[in-house]
Amino acid sequence: MSAVIPIKKKLGLWTSTSLVIGNMIGAGVFMLPATLATFGGISLIGWLVSSVGALLLARIFSRLSTMLPQGNGGPYAYTRKAFGDLPGYMVAWSYWVSVWCTNATIAVSLVSALSIFFPPLTTHALAAITTGLGAIWLLTWINTLGIRESGNMQLATTILKLIPLIIVAIGGLFYLHPEHFKPFNLTGGTGFSAITASATLTFFAFTGLESATIPAGNVDNPAKTIARATMLGTIIATLVYVLGTISVMGLIAPRNLEHSGTPFADAAVVIWGKGASYWVGAGVVIAAFGALNGWILIQGQISAALAKDKLFPSLFEKENSRGVPAAGIIVGSILVSVFMLMNFSSSLVDQFRFLLLLTTITTLVPYLFSMASYAVLSIKGRDGRSWALGLKLVSACLAFLFCLWVTIGSGVQVMLWGLVLIIAGLPFYFWNKHKTKNNQP
Repeated sequence: MSAVIPIKKKLGLWTSTSLVIGNMIGAGVFMLPATLATFGGISLIGWLVSSVGALLLARIFSRLSTMLPQGNGGPYAYTRKAFGDLPGYMVAWSYWVSVWCTNATIAVSLVSALSIFFPPLTTHALAAITTGLGAIWLLTWINTLGIRESGNMQLATTILKLIPLIIVAIGGLFYLHPEHFKPFNLTGGTGFSAITASATLTFFAFTGLESATIPAGNVDNPAKTIARATMLGTIIATLVYVLGTISVMGLIAPRNLEHSGTPFADAAVVIWGKGASYWVGAGVVIAAFGALNGWILIQGQISAALAKDKLFPSLFEKENSRGVPAAGIIVGSILVSVFMLMNFSSSLVDQFRFLLLLTTITTLVPYLFSMASYAVLSIKGRDGRSWALGLKLVSACLAFLFCLWVTIGSGVQVMLWGLVLIIAGLPFYFWNKHKTKNNQP
């Protein structure tokens, strides 16, 4: 029997919103302006396109959360309700794989960010590995203390990470150099191809917008809270992303920005002097730490949702005295630790980076199925107003096509290997189904 979590121990609006923002804004966003510098000012259009797509997705996830307010596992619950066990399982498997691969990336980026203050981390592999593992297991321990404790940690780190981003994003607008946005398209290709490439790249800064839907059973008044948190978190992140990129690109010349390892810190130096780079560096550390905390919380929730529906080993369903699926968190962190160790092995680093590239597909699969689920559930629950149903189907279709466009933009090779990785989870599904069937009286 699962432990009953009192209302006071559940996540409220602001902790749920911080889960969305915190999981979206990791250390990687601090590097995005440098990556986009190779495109030129046209990358801002890519940002706008991906922002519109993300807001549309957030709106649909908000509506799905009101349709299934107790749908633990978010995209998994929606897909299972609309299409059945197997599609639901594949979505959850895909999402679970992407989560622990993402956590490994965040752990490595955290160590990299800390090297600003502790330079030996860049030269001593043992120190770097120990630091990364220490962060993973410290946050694993915190997440086993209770959902509210995890939420409080997420809220605190989200506020702290937003401060330097907002200061640079707004402060930089007063020091812009318009000539830095010329020529508008630096790629040498067509405007459409440049927008597609930059939109595909920037969209992955929005992954995590569905985070509030995952621990639905641990959210206070989920029908309202999740919907509001999803939209509010996505809107805040969108404003910070777009304004921040405009400010950084307007402060630093494209050729210099392209080779910058710390674009937000360099932008802060232009405005306030050399000392400003350290508090922006602290923001990067906090961003990585907060994102790692949020995704560790998610990795336990998604496996628990599968186990409760008898699609995953029962071990992942068991909750400790604080109502937390501790086994799922711990097993996930073991896998995260293995992947992080792979990154520090020179012989495996290329393979590791390629596997992380596959997470783009494993993240998009749940999005595609969620949009299709919204259409199916809208048809099943239609209330007789044809125009309302029509609007829902149009929005679902637009969101689905957007996700498909981003998927295609990832490249054929990545899509094929992503398909292989997703199919690799099928044996576990049939094995657990067979085991469950044999155990029935």
